[in-house]
Amino acid sequence: MTKFSDLNLDKKVLKAVEETGYETPTPIQAGAIPPALEGRDVLGIAQTGTGKTASFTLPMISMLKRGRARARMPRSLVLAPTRELAAQVAENFDAYAKHTKLTKALLIGGVSFKEQDALIDRGVDVLIATPGRLLDHFERGKLILSDVKIMVIDEADRMLDMGFIPDIERIFGLTPFTRQTLFFSATMAPEIERITNTFLSNPAKVEVARAATTSENIKQGVVMFKGGQKQTAEKHKLLRDLIKSEGDECRNGIIFCNRKIDVDAVAKSMTKAGLDASPIHGDLDQSHRMKTLAGFRDGTLRFLVASDVAARGLDIPNVSHVFNYDVPSHAEDYVHRIGRTGRAGKKGTAIMICTPRDEKNFDDIERLVEMAIPRVEMPGGAPKAAPAEEPKQDTASTEDKPKRTRTRGGRGRKSDAAKVEAAPVETKVETPKQDAPAPKVEEPKVEAPKAAEAPRQDTSDKPKRSRGGRSRGGNRDNNDRGPKVVGMGDDAPDFIAKSFDERQGS
Repeated sequence: MTKFSDLNLDKKVLKAVEETGYETPTPIQAGAIPPALEGRDVLGIAQTGTGKTASFTLPMISMLKRGRARARMPRSLVLAPTRELAAQVAENFDAYAKHTKLTKALLIGGVSFKEQDALIDRGVDVLIATPGRLLDHFERGKLILSDVKIMVIDEADRMLDMGFIPDIERIFGLTPFTRQTLFFSATMAPEIERITNTFLSNPAKVEVARAATTSENIKQGVVMFKGGQKQTAEKHKLLRDLIKSEGDECRNGIIFCNRKIDVDAVAKSMTKAGLDASPIHGDLDQSHRMKTLAGFRDGTLRFLVASDVAARGLDIPNVSHVFNYDVPSHAEDYVHRIGRTGRAGKKGTAIMICTPRDEKNFDDIERLVEMAIPRVEMPGGAPKAAPAEEPKQDTASTEDKPKRTRTRGGRGRKSDAAKVEAAPVETKVETPKQDAPAPKVEEPKVEAPKAAEAPRQDTSDKPKRSRGGRSRGGNRDNNDRGPKVVGMGDDAPDFIAKSFDERQGS
């Protein structure tokens, strides 16, 4: 069996490894460290939780033991997709390089530029960064990448999912062509393969597991959940019931949600129920995120409710359970999520809640992992049929509406207000309709035209001029009209008065 002492690592590095308690390298470490120490490019493909971080930090420290960095010119560069993963790489570097004089800087968002600039100005041997923040420093003229000798791309498939590939290609162009590249990914998408063919030179390919496989140490299960109208509240309760059903075996756990808004809602629901939980997602302040992770690692926080920002690469030891509150949209994310448990040979449990609208994504997951995930019964015999009957009552209540429209259907399309007024009119007319049907129908048809026809006969010669006095003059007798036009006042023009007198004389 291979030991770390057989990998030609520096003695100070070996001492640090022994102090951390590791004796035997994982398959990816045993396969990647020797060619990396030889100066070759390395393409490492392994599932999450296999120790990829040590596969590049250990040889990097051994190769950088000689030499010194200059201001703003790091000697090595490590790119990670998320802040948490970059911070984890920095922690690993501190643990393995504690007996050396190598320096590092961590460039991530949510931290002051001024503090990071001060570290870069002093010169660092290892620069650990996210792509966006690295390019920000470079564009501000605070960073020079022409002296990078070793470049590491960690979780490359996650970089692809987050849209960082254009940034990665640009950073590759800013580093020397003679650099050594260590490239690690859990899967090999066509775009990832294109990048490796472009920027890696005759790499040593180390593949220790089939892409997108789940660990045998993880007990998996899925609850097929059908909720009613209050599906969100019912789903929250189901999650709490699943946690309680695991009993003492559920020491801690990570709950994954697809959306940030659900992360906050689930954490709030669990806190109200007396379960110690805290959210973590990309919209939270970096200091708050680091504090939450630290509390979960040291055991002061029992449950971590997270988005996919915490799904990949994070090495959180002793996680007993992973709960997928939502079925992940991408099948590969399921493998990375449940990979937070069952690490380092320990047992773990992963339970997922699947609703009818998630069944397509669930089928993709089973197809990817090439196994049927066992179905788990709802704890406590949670009702399934009762919520399903509620929509039937709603549809039944709406059946009254068509009955109403049948009686009014022949009246044509009208506004809702007109229909409401028409309904009571019909009921009132039905009883007196036999007594006097004719007068009620004739009144609106006969009287209105007479009022309009009378003035038209008087003013047929000049309709436009008599329009103003039509309504007023029509209500009075013609003999009462004097030489002046009524309603025009004393200032009536002569031509109007003359025309009126002429009509009177005729």
